[in-house]
Amino acid sequence: MLLVLWDVDGTLVHTAGHGRFAFEEAFRTVVGRDPVGVDYAGRTDHQIALAMLEGKRDHLPRVLDELAGALEARKEAMRDEGHAYPGVAEVLEALHGRDDVVQSLLTGNIESNAALKVSAFGLERRLDFEVGAYGSDPHERRSDLVAVARERAATKYGESTGAVLVGDTPLDVQAAHEAQARAVAVMTGFADRRALIRSRPEALLEDYSDTAAAVAAITST
Repeated sequence: MLLVLWDVDGTLVHTAGHGRFAFEEAFRTVVGRDPVGVDYAGRTDHQIALAMLEGKRDHLPRVLDELAGALEARKEAMRDEGHAYPGVAEVLEALHGRDDVVQSLLTGNIESNAALKVSAFGLERRLDFEVGAYGSDPHERRSDLVAVARERAATKYGESTGAVLVGDTPLDVQAAHEAQARAVAVMTGFADRRALIRSRPEALLEDYSDTAAAVAAITST
């Protein structure tokens, strides 16, 4: 079995900034001021919240709790203003039709927000959330989440033969390689093309316009 792990933001969907806005609202609710100078790309919600809090963990659980409610309140606006990337649904469907593939998420989003983002655009039907890994799972590095997903998949389906992480940033590629998984990078997000190439993914996709090519890149061994 091949475990295909999808990043969410910049890879499957564009949320029109509502993920960031929700984070800023959650931080203001808890701390009473705006966050300063935080880099979101390729980082987990846990890591982002810690950076906002300047490493102080006292408010971390409450910030993440507030984050879930803040994004839920933005679901309709996110659906109206954002979108799933063209071709994503077709690739998910093609992979779902294979007996040797299980698809889930490997994302920095807390689990509730990951499910909310993909379901806002009708992508949830082809994903098994139970075997994914999320920013709400215990981790220090993003690569730790690959091990979490593999363990969950092995428990539910039996031993997997491999894992591939599909993401849009060099940090996604790095996480895959640190966890001895394949990396497929896609240019749908905001990462610089040269930086993605330098990260040395096993495959690099411009987009999902060619379903067969995308499936071949993801399932190649």
